[in-house]
Amino acid sequence: MDADGKIAAIHTIAGIAAGYISFIVKNEAIAILIALVILYIMGQVSERIFGKEEIGGVKGWLWSGIVPFFFVWIIVWVIFLNI
Repeated sequence: MDADGKIAAIHTIAGIAAGYISFIVKNEAIAILIALVILYIMGQVSERIFGKEEIGGVKGWLWSGIVPFFFVWIIVWVIFLNI
């Protein structure tokens, strides 16, 4: 698996965790803030693991990290809210 796939997998797992934490918090503003903090931390972790050149800068992190994180986070949060 190339670096983009690994970055997407890391951010997907973080999105699942952020979705569950957002469900537990019950306050939307705090849940969004927690998700943004988790996203930032995962970005820093990915940068340390793979290096800035491998990620491709902000554009690479946007498509390989932020987009999968956002969609998985929203989907998991909605699923838990509807249980």
